Amino acid sequence: MNLILFGPPAAGKGTQAKRLVAERGMIQLSTGDMLRAAIAEGAEIGQRCKAIMDAGHLVPDNIVIALIELKLDEAEDAGGAIFDGFPRTLAQAEALDEMLERRGARIDHVIRLKVDEDRLIERVTKRFEDQGRPDDNPETFVTRLAAYNAQTAPLLPYYGDQGKLTEIDGMGSVEAVAAEIDKVLGPARAGVA
Repeated sequence: MNLILFGPPAAGKGTQAKRLVAERGMIQLSTGDMLRAAIAEGAEIGQRCKAIMDAGHLVPDNIVIALIELKLDEAEDAGGAIFDGFPRTLAQAEALDEMLERRGARIDHVIRLKVDEDRLIERVTKRFEDQGRPDDNPETFVTRLAAYNAQTAPLLPYYGDQGKLTEIDGMGSVEAVAAEIDKVLGPARAGVA
């Protein structure tokens, strides 16, 4: 099963993805984690990504798509992927569909975590104060949120027209959001968790 968790930065996608990895044995493909790892490694691509992210912009499609494609074998071996933070644009969604189709796979579910943006900004400000993640800087976050809203809006009808989109209230407790996601996905595979 391949699943996209859809929602703005800090909507709780990472928290839910980690739970699904633990409970269902799926592989989380978090572009944010992949990009932070590339930056930490100090490689040239990481430095380019850091400058882009520090300015509050999204990393170009070709870089993100290449990072995702490198991880698809591992995801297939695990029985599925949770795409977290990808796709962000219609071009990325189309590229993902093409990559999966070449492998005889597809996206099974797209779950959108709907959030209140004002409360989300409060959440990020607190996380920045507690953890100090540079990409959580409140001013940078507002830029990222605007970019998310502008660039990912076309993905709603794209996946809605495919009959794959389910919307869930992302402002509930972690447990409440998890229960709603589990209703969409159905029971876990036997022998997992």
